Amino acid sequence: MAIFLTGATGYIGAHVAANLLERYDSTLNLLVRARDPHEAQVRLWNAMQLHMPFAKFYEYRQARIRIFLGDLTDSHFGLDQDNYDRLVHTTDSVIHCAASLNRKSEKSCLNVNLRGTLEVIQLARSSHHYHGLQRFSEVSTVAVAGKRSHEIVGEDRSIEWERSDYDPYARTKKFCEHMVRELLPDVPLTTFRPSIVLGDSRHPETTQFDMVRAFVFLAGLPVLPFRPDDKIDIVNVDFVADAIADLHMKAQPLHEIYHLSSGNDSQTFRDLTAALAAAQGKRRPVFMPIFESWFGGAVNFLSNRKGAVGHAAVLMKVFLPYLVWNTVFDNTRVTSELGRKPVPFSQYSYPLLKFSRDHDFSFPYQPWPEGAGGAAA
Repeated sequence: MAIFLTGATGYIGAHVAANLLERYDSTLNLLVRARDPHEAQVRLWNAMQLHMPFAKFYEYRQARIRIFLGDLTDSHFGLDQDNYDRLVHTTDSVIHCAASLNRKSEKSCLNVNLRGTLEVIQLARSSHHYHGLQRFSEVSTVAVAGKRSHEIVGEDRSIEWERSDYDPYARTKKFCEHMVRELLPDVPLTTFRPSIVLGDSRHPETTQFDMVRAFVFLAGLPVLPFRPDDKIDIVNVDFVADAIADLHMKAQPLHEIYHLSSGNDSQTFRDLTAALAAAQGKRRPVFMPIFESWFGGAVNFLSNRKGAVGHAAVLMKVFLPYLVWNTVFDNTRVTSELGRKPVPFSQYSYPLLKFSRDHDFSFPYQPWPEGAGGAAA
């Protein structure tokens, strides 16, 4: 039997997959979108390069990873009946990490997040019917809390249906949580809500750059339009992946919903900029929150331009609401149950930014080794 993990070629999903392989001796059923088995293996290898050498990856691939070529949004994931039946009958738990984070596209979020989650739920229902499902874990987001300002939010009061949402991503993930609860009433459920996931505290390398680009853009400004004592809830991806894997594998987690966040320990803009300035030997930026509205208008204007400036402005436009809401998400549940806390962003932010700038916001992927072969998916 195996864990069906979606999103294994994504940033958080690859971290979770590596944890399950190296710490839990798990067998994984992975859905990978590709034209052929070899392309699927290459995509998976690209995602796993942060976590292990090729020899170890290939060993896991041969012994404990089953790849299913399919698409999250297709009926039965686009699998033929034999392969879909095989997936149903070999899956004994589900971790649903896959999602569209395209906050500008309602179409993408509706298609991937809602339709895709419904397909995963249908698979879970079938597996539960035939042999029982041990657990269904949904990776959501703190953004389901909607528009907030100057708050500390607990898990049980995050979703208020009358509250407006910032973007299609937040809105669709809120409905995904609702679908899972309504359609899997007899399955043990765990919902994980990460806050802003940014970097790995153990090393500077990353394969996810959008949010890093936004921070590099801000780090280069001499004046910041933010309130210096506002908190920003950033969490390291290794803490998030550890929490997902550990609590999914636990026989009886204490709670159904967990905020994977920095909570009350979230650092302020002053904390973060002081650490970055010290690491680079530069002066701290000046905070002028009176310019917040002007800055938002400038970002909107520049987001219509082409080139690097326009791209940076688009990213900033997407993330700006989450930078100025001064809202943190109580993480007492997860820190108490795991016995550890996230690493403060200031402790690893400069190596992350330096790696990203030095490599022009791209990861130096290693090619698939010649002669390694290509086992069929």
